[in-house]
Amino acid sequence: QVPLVESGGGLVQAGGSLRLSCAASGRILSRYTMAWFRQAPGKEREFVSSISWGANTYYADSVKGRFAISRDIPNKTVNLQMNNLKPEDTAVYYCAADLGQYRTYQTGEYSLAGIYQDWGQGTQVTVSS
Repeated sequence: QVPLVESGGGLVQAGGSLRLSCAASGRILSRYTMAWFRQAPGKEREFVSSISWGANTYYADSVKGRFAISRDIPNKTVNLQMNNLKPEDTAVYYCAADLGQYRTYQTGEYSLAGIYQDWGQGTQVTVSS
């Protein structure tokens, strides 16, 4: 399995925007749920957003209205558009894939890191105040 590869991180001022991309080579995105998680120093990895095989999208309350997840099936990429960034968004952002095809979830289960088997190496996002 080709690794997931994130890109697009960087340093931005508060209120700015970044667009993260996850290259998911070899995966048919219409079969799998993909997600973004993040981990800040000294904190546990937390759910940010996911897009199901059926294109249903979910967001953590902390990013609703500011972040948008999307996918490009032919190009096998999953994107995270991040607007109105805040210093508390500073973290390493990880792309993740649930390798179970057409999996359905219990309420909120999609937000659990443990259901995702495939992880990228992460990309750093730093938001300055």
